[in-house]
Parts: sequence; structure tokens; C-alpha cells
Amino acid sequence: MTLSNNPRTRRRRLGVAAAAAGLLAALITAGPAGATPDPGDNPAGPERVSQSEVRDAKRAIANGEIPGQDEIVHSDNIEHLANIPKDALPGTNSDLAFQGKYAFAGNYDGFRIFDISNPKAPKTVSQVLCPGSQNDISVSGNLLFLSTDSSRSDNSCASTSQSAADKDSWEGMKIFDISDKRNPKYVSAVETACGSHTNTLVPDGRNVYIYVSSYSPRAEFPDCQPPHDGISVIKVPKKAPQQAAVVSFPVLFPGDGPDGGGNPGGPTNPGVSKTTGCHDITVLPSKDLAAGACMGDGILFSIKDPERPKIIDRVQDNVNFAFWHSATFNQGAKKVVFTDELGGGGSATCNAEVGPNRGANGIYDIVGRGDKSKLEFRSYFKIPRHQASTENCVAHNGSVIPVRGKDLMVQAWYQGGVSVWDYTNSSKPKEIGYFERGPISTTTLVGGGSWSAYYYNGYIYSNDMAKGFDVLKLNDRRTDPAKRVRLHELNVQTQPDYFDDNDWDDDRWDD
Repeated sequence: MTLSNNPRTRRRRLGVAAAAAGLLAALITAGPAGATPDPGDNPAGPERVSQSEVRDAKRAIANGEIPGQDEIVHSDNIEHLANIPKDALPGTNSDLAFQGKYAFAGNYDGFRIFDISNPKAPKTVSQVLCPGSQNDISVSGNLLFLSTDSSRSDNSCASTSQSAADKDSWEGMKIFDISDKRNPKYVSAVETACGSHTNTLVPDGRNVYIYVSSYSPRAEFPDCQPPHDGISVIKVPKKAPQQAAVVSFPVLFPGDGPDGGGNPGGPTNPGVSKTTGCHDITVLPSKDLAAGACMGDGILFSIKDPERPKIIDRVQDNVNFAFWHSATFNQGAKKVVFTDELGGGGSATCNAEVGPNRGANGIYDIVGRGDKSKLEFRSYFKIPRHQASTENCVAHNGSVIPVRGKDLMVQAWYQGGVSVWDYTNSSKPKEIGYFERGPISTTTLVGGGSWSAYYYNGYIYSNDMAKGFDVLKLNDRRTDPAKRVRLHELNVQTQPDYFDDNDWDDDRWDD
């Protein structure tokens, strides 16, 4: 595969290592104060690398083995249509959600709404200052849900950072009314144990449930006590979101000890995260199924009763998986792709030294039926393009590209860029397209790159942590049938059945 805009060869030989008065949801007109970072899914501050690694990176650029600093390269079948840099929200860009002609982009300082009716020229509709760490984002009808996973002084958008050891500190879910995209309004907030690192919506008639994933309890944190071996379930009445409340805390990893029954991590399993909650959950409502990526464990469970999910199967990989990060079903719910976020997103793991099986995807087939289903490992997939020691790179958020009879995904790899890959044969996955930028720095490990890369109504949208919002067009006979699949709303962690539930109403595009 040759580059469409760069004659260099792609050899990679680097071997280096709440609704009360005073709540503020301000539309931004000036630069806000920075949000307080939170561990996990957030690269550490700039880190010097060794002089030999600096020389290796510069040599690789000179030899055409990796792109030059900030240079954009991509495969022939991908076109870069647009980039919208950060504006009033300077924090780390995070996850994406979609509805009609709008894209909703999370940021550690709040969120931004784009009009993507013209993918070649997205326009900013509004920016909302609401610092809260990751600010994982989902939308449903006129509601927007925002995760707060750093300890704050209160539940307002004007809160400041405060120690989790203080009982009056707050973390959890915020809810906004987005019926007017130009003027989102803060509606309510719900505190949850250990905050909300990510959130997953489960639609249920007149209500929507939110599965709140969080982790890392400590005895000195009054609102985040160990073992914290489950998830918080919030019930939100769609017509009365101010009544949203936690309705259950299902224990997913029961155990008799103080640490619950999840993966014990090290020293029992060296290099593996101890399971103290889940990082992310993907639900497939059409099949009443969910897949959880829970630190040291991967799980498959039934959500027939959304308030009381039931575990069907559980797997571990104590050889190559360090941190089970996210999950994606294929169409038909015959497979699950789990990702391993080795190094927490802040390390250079896409190199020969780490190898192809760590910091990768694990492809599991679902065998059997119903409650007797089992997850069976088939293979790993990792991008085949090595990155420099100054580039954080590891498997991250992606989505299905809906083509009948094929299993295709687009996926973010931080500074490894955006990868399009085929896992129709679970045992022989292969990359079929890519987009990436060269290293942000050739002397320092700086966090950046694509946090989420998702396929929505014919285009790929990527939220780059540092460089902003990118739009890509994929032109390939293997993926072109997906252009005919149109959705009105997409939260990737609430996975649609693309071929049985893709009704489309052009009137829904109106404001």
C-alpha cells in the first residue's frame, strides 16, 4: 500500500522503546481555566527520552521510515477532508457522539458541538465550559450526558479541583438539555461511587439507563470505597431528567475478600491491572447483550433486565493484556473485539520492542447460545506501522464499519493515528487503510493523537487530543457499501443493529 501524498516507503524498523441556582454551563467567548487531569486515558506530562531514542527517531524520519514531525500521511484509500483545531477549550480532546447533522466532542474542559452537514467544512455551533476530567460524552434525543471523573468542589460547571478524601467532594454524571444546540442548558447531576470514567446508554422506552464505569477505589476516599467491584446504574426519565438517580449497583465480580473477585493483578499476575471496577462497557440492545472491559477482565453479560445485568462469561489474558479498555461487537454478535490500553495511553508501545501482541486488540469469537455462550480467543491485531519513542501509541476507541458479511472496524491509536482493518477471518486480521501524523516532538514524549475514530454516515470522524477534530473519507470497494447505511444517532458504546434498525427521517436533520 503506497502513500497518496508521500513517496516514502513505509518500512518501520524502530526497535526502541446540579440544576440548582448557580450552576454554570457557559457558552465560551473567551479562554477558560484548564481542567484538572485525571489518571487513566490521559497521557502524563511531557517526558524526556534518551538521546539514543532521539537519534533513532530523527534517523527514522530522515530515512522515510516514519512521517516527519506533524507531517500527515495516509493510505491511497483515505482522504483527509478537514481539520478543526481546538478553540476555546484547550484541554485534552476525548470521546465523540453523533446525532443528525451534529457531532458532539468531549474535552477535559467541557464539550463542543459541530455542524457536520458539510463534512468538508464542519462548523462550531457551541462550546461549553464544564471542567471534569475526561468528560466522556453520550446523547439521547434532547439530552446530553457528560462523565466527571476527577474530584471536584461541587457538581457545577464552575467547580474547582478538590481532594477525593474530602467527603463533600463530587464526581459523577452531568445532564444537559441540547434541544437548542446553540445554547445547551445544564439540567441535573447524579453523584456516583468513584465518579464516572465512562458512560454507556441503555435505551428502555420512556427511560434511558446509564451504565457508569469507574475504578481505582481507596480506603481514604469516602465516596470510592474498595472493593468497588461493580457499576452504577442511573435511571433517567426522558421527560423528567431532573429526576435521574442511581437505582442499583450490580456487583460484576463477587468475592468474599476485601478486594472482591476480579483479577488480583500483580504480584499474582505481574503487569496486569487489578480489577476494581470497569473501564468501559458496550451494549448491543437488539440482542440484550453487553461486553465489559474491566481492567483485568473481559466480560460478556445479559442486559435483559437493565437494572440487574447478569454475567454470562468472563475471560482474562494474563500474558499479553495489561488493561482491558473497551469492547466492540461485530454485526450479529458473533465476536467481540477487546482493546488493551497498555501504559494507560501515555506510553510508546507501538514499536518492535513491545511487539505485536501487547497494547493490541484481542479478537474473541462468541460460541454457544444464550446464557451458555463463551468467549473464545482467536488472535491479536495491532497496527503494523512502528512509531517513535516520543509517540504515545496503543489500541483505543473505534467502531464498526457496517458492511454485510464483513467484519470491519475503524480505530484510534493515539499518535499511531487512525487504522481501518478487517477481521472477517478472526484468526487473520489485517489493516486495509490508515491515517496518521508524524510525532508531535522528536525529543520529548508528548501525549497526543486520535482518542476516538468512528464511522458515521459515510465518513470517519476523529477527535485528536492535541490537533483537533478531523474528518476523513474512506474510498474502498470493501467498505463502500457502508455509505448506504444511515443513522440518526450514534453513541458507539450503545451499538446499533445497523441492518435491522437504520430507519432514516430527513426531517430529523432540522434544528
